Order: sequence, then C-alpha cells, then structure tokens
Amino acid sequence: MKLSERISAVQDRNQAPGSNVAVLEAPRPAVVPSAPVRESEPRRLPAQQAPVTPAHDAGTSLVPKAQPVDVFAAMKHRAATALFERMGARFNDAAVTEQELRATAKEELTRIIDAEQVPLSAEERTRLVRDVADDVLGYGPLQRLLDDPAVTEIMVNRMDQIYVERKGKLTLTESRFSSEEHLRKVIERIVSKVGRRIDESSPLVDARLEDGSRVNAVIPPLAVGGSSLTIRKFSKVPLTVRNLIDFGTLTPEMAELLNACVKAKLNIIVSGGTGTGKTTLLNVLSSFLPADERIVTIEDAVELQIQQQHVVRLESRPPNTEGKGEVTIRELLRNSLRMRPDRIVVGEVRGGESLDMLQAMNTGHDGSLSTVHSNSPRDAVARLETLVLMAGMDLPLRAIREQIASAVNLIVQISRLRDGSRRITHVTEVQGMEGDIVTLQDAFVFDYSAGVDQHGRFLGKPVATGIRPRFIDRFEDLGIHVSPAVFAGPQAPATQTTPGR
Repeated sequence: MKLSERISAVQDRNQAPGSNVAVLEAPRPAVVPSAPVRESEPRRLPAQQAPVTPAHDAGTSLVPKAQPVDVFAAMKHRAATALFERMGARFNDAAVTEQELRATAKEELTRIIDAEQVPLSAEERTRLVRDVADDVLGYGPLQRLLDDPAVTEIMVNRMDQIYVERKGKLTLTESRFSSEEHLRKVIERIVSKVGRRIDESSPLVDARLEDGSRVNAVIPPLAVGGSSLTIRKFSKVPLTVRNLIDFGTLTPEMAELLNACVKAKLNIIVSGGTGTGKTTLLNVLSSFLPADERIVTIEDAVELQIQQQHVVRLESRPPNTEGKGEVTIRELLRNSLRMRPDRIVVGEVRGGESLDMLQAMNTGHDGSLSTVHSNSPRDAVARLETLVLMAGMDLPLRAIREQIASAVNLIVQISRLRDGSRRITHVTEVQGMEGDIVTLQDAFVFDYSAGVDQHGRFLGKPVATGIRPRFIDRFEDLGIHVSPAVFAGPQAPATQTTPGR
C-alpha cells in the first residue's frame, strides 16, 4: 500500500466515533515561553482593565498608589509656557531694558494666573509670579541668592544641593532645581551671554555674570554626580578702601602707604590663596590710579571693576569647537605693550605670561599690578619662579630671580583666617638679591598676639615693623608725602628680613 493511501486510511479511522487512536497531525513549530509562569502569580490585566482599589482598602491593598501630582509645579510649567507664547520675540528685543522686560512679564503672568482660575493665597500667588519670572528671565532658584547682598558665594553641587557662603561660613540652602535639565539650562544661559559654550566636548567653562561675578561650571561626564556650578559674587557697588578699613582687612596707616606706592608707580603683586579676596584688593588698589593715565586690564574673565574712564579691558578667548581661535593671556599681554599703556593690570598670572609681565615691568611699564596664588610673600617669589619656567624658556634660576628682584617692588599678602575674615597679613618690600636669594623685608605684619573674642574673631590687626622701606626715597623724589607715623612700630625696630630658602 502506498504511503498516501495509508495516511488516508488512518484519518478515516480517527474520524470514526469512539476511536481511541491518536490523531496524526502535521508538525508545528515549537513555542518557547518568554518566562516561566508561576501558578501563584495572578494574571495581569491590561492597563485599561486594572481593578480600582476602594478607598477603605488602601491600607491593605497591594496595588501601588499613584504618585501625588505637584499642582504648584504643574501650574508653574503652564504659566511659563503661556508666557513664552504671549511675549515671543520681545524676550530678545535689544531695545527693551531688563527692568522693562521684567515688568511686562509680571503683568502678563498676572493675567495668565487669573485665567487659570485656581484658588491661591496671596503668598502663593506672589511666589508663583516670582518663581516663573526667575525661571524665564533670571537664573531660576539662584536668582534670590544672587539678589541677597549677604551671600558672597554660591556653590551648586548638584541640582538638589546648593550651598552659600555668608560671612565666611558655608550653609546649605533650601533652594533646589527641579531637574538636571533645569540646572543645565541655567548654566547655558549664563555662558551664552559672554560668548562661551559648554557641552560634552567642552564640559567645563569659566564665565561671568553681568555684574562681573565669576562663574565656573562643570557638567557630566566630568562632574559624576550631576552638573556643578560655582559663582563668586562681586558687590554691585565696588568696595572702597574705607570699606576694607571698616572690615579690619587693613589699617589707615597701611592704606596710606599703599596709596603712595601706587601713585609712585611701584610694581605690586597681590598674593593670596583661593577665596582670600585678591581681586577685591586689586580693585581697591586700582582706585588709587590717577585718572589721567591710560590703563589696560587683561583677564581670563572680566572681573575687575576699574573706576577710571581711560580704560581698555581685554579678555582671553578659549578655542572654538574645532580647537582654533584661542587667544591667551600671554598674547594679550604682548599686544598690550603696543597700546601705549601707562599701567598694565593683569587679573592673575598662572602660566608663562608671568615672564612677559616681568619683562614689561623691567622695560619701562612701571606701576603694573597683578595677583598670584601663594600663601606667603616668600612663596610668591617661588611661585613666580615656577610660572616663568612654564613659559618654556630654558633660563637659569638665578636669571629668573634677578628678573623678579628688579621687576617687583612690593608684595601684599592677603589671607583668610580661620574665623572667616580676610586680612592683609604682610606688606613686604622686595629689596634685591643677596647671593642667589631674593631678599624680602616686611613693612607690616599681622599681630596674632591679641587673641580672639568670645565669637572666635581675631582681635589683632596689621602693625608696622618700624622699618622704613627703601622706596621711601622714591616718594621724596616724586613729591609724595607719607607720614612718619605710618612706620612707627609698636616696639623697638628689629630686623624682619625673611630668611632665604
């Protein structure tokens, strides 16, 4: 019998009633389940068929509760979106001032909130208008901190952790960003206003705010826990020498001496650690500059608040996305020598530009001012030596020290004490060379012997050592008078020469 006939016969028997022979079927592809199903596991219903748990079973139900919706945050989002739709291009209208734009935006916000018809208390309504205005026109939750004159520094560790510095002390604030994206938008808004960029190819940037406040931002992947933002605030009204005297940073006698040094065109280096107030002190020293002199300032990010009118402000530029177009401090410093400057003010030397600055000081550009990171006047000399070597010139160490000794006349050391106050601890004259050592002589030093008060604040102040600097003869030649009482020390004069290394 043929195979086809045998199969047909078997099928006929299977179709017969009461047949016990297994049915012969064509083979089917095997179906492998995606995951084993436990008998105890309840069968899941589609989303639209999910059972609703009654209110009285809420305490015992295994069904997770829906997350509560932040009505205030949702309303903020709707109001901000509506504000953008209504104002449109007016946000970018250069003819409208910031005050006019903010006033118009608040009026529109009031109308938008009225249209929502949501019952809000007067406090909630004011808060809503303020928060939306800050998000749209300002810097979000940072705006109130920036407007607080008591806050001197803002540190955003991540979107939900913001610290501030008040009176030298750090505290954690209740301010928060709504998300990492919100923080990134604020960072991009800051850096874009000064022509800088920040993205994954360039994940860190130095920038500034409109008032000159210094900004540093770092984003992932460099910042592992989320974007980080640090803002060093500058006072909207520049501090004066009288303010520093009132703060105890310096004494009237010291201020008289520094005023005479600036007018006598001494080359001055302000030395100090991070956050000690070097830039603030440099601003105060620049206020002593005569109004009839041409001043050229050179900075990485413009921070100096020069009060004179005859000022040219230069700012370095980072490379573009293609790695081209960078303009360094060193190039700006070299170019400034062709701009007929009476005074050159360098915000900070941190590289090879220190060699060009020393050469400028030694070639007729007296009266230059700059800052350097170091912890003492002696360390400032060593730091300058290291920075000159970074210029790539194979110079002997003695030649570098001779350049420093002949270029720099005065080192002003400012320190941040453990009570949070910023004090000038040394005013030191650079006298010259003795052998291979740059000799220094203190004119003022901080007196720690007075101790501290009940609040832990130092009671001491800078006092004169009683030794007259050698540049006093220069004052007499230029007709600059300094009272003899400035150098009257509290005790008999003693040699204060800093020992060599």
